[in-house]
Amino acid sequence: MTRKMIIDTDTASDDAVAILMALQTPDIEVEALTIVAGNMPVEQGSINARYTVELCGKNVPVYHGAEQPLIRESYRAYFFHGPDGMGGMNYQAQTPPAEGYAVDVLIDTIKANPGIILVTLGPLTNVALALGKAPEIMPNVSRCVVMGGAANVVGNITPAAEYNIWCDPEAARMVFRSGLPVEMVGWELCRGGANLDDDEMRYCKETINTPLAHFAIDCNFSAIEANRNWLGDPGLGLPDPVAMAIAIDPTICTRKSKHFVDVECDGTFTRGMTVVDQLNSAARDAQSGNDNAAMWRVHAQRGDPTVTVCWEIDNQRWKELLYKTIGG
Repeated sequence: MTRKMIIDTDTASDDAVAILMALQTPDIEVEALTIVAGNMPVEQGSINARYTVELCGKNVPVYHGAEQPLIRESYRAYFFHGPDGMGGMNYQAQTPPAEGYAVDVLIDTIKANPGIILVTLGPLTNVALALGKAPEIMPNVSRCVVMGGAANVVGNITPAAEYNIWCDPEAARMVFRSGLPVEMVGWELCRGGANLDDDEMRYCKETINTPLAHFAIDCNFSAIEANRNWLGDPGLGLPDPVAMAIAIDPTICTRKSKHFVDVECDGTFTRGMTVVDQLNSAARDAQSGNDNAAMWRVHAQRGDPTVTVCWEIDNQRWKELLYKTIGG
């Protein structure tokens, strides 16, 4: 059976590969792409998304959404993805963006498609605005796969925080507290053995050797350099495609568990930190009335945790899914 999906994205290079993966999966029907400000301004993210759709030969509408975080100043990721978000390749889309506001499109599309999968690849501003305007959409979302956060590990924009969550922590807090069936796929899952090394990137370009395979590596030119020179990782890390792989095939996540998860918005050093109550200790104290755990009462009063944290993936299977989808 066909699975319906809507993708919210601040499209830069790894987002583009994730979008490609969804569009090239036969049983996934992408209803719309909604663009949020983050890695790139909305207009550039839209160009990148529309070019990716065109390259895949698909006809999926791309809608513009929130142009800045709820209350924060914007911070772009040019340093990681290049001036256009696509490694300086300057791809140009031929189709225009669709008419309509992404927040309203999220609401209408989710209402019209009970059981839809929501995949978020950028800051959660659009999703938070949609939930604030129409909280009744929540039961229609079967899975909300969030590429964001760092599950009790170092961040990639600060020592404590991953970029998507740090960029708009207030929006992320709203989403994580909302009751949506969030599956948190942290950026750390794309590191180490999940990186594409030189041989694997060469395999994509020389053995698979399709336009989509070349695009997947070429658009990440800046990301490869940043991944190696700044993060010290061995090759190309692809956090958004890893999240999309799990959205397509949940069994690629080999260890997961449900927890209360909140987002730090006020800390001097911890803005955007995803605080995972891994041992259920803070939630337990909150239920007993411990004032030191007051922040967790908002979760504990709602009953069981709703956030599934992905801790480990099958690196080989995630790569095999990538190879399959870029194979033409």
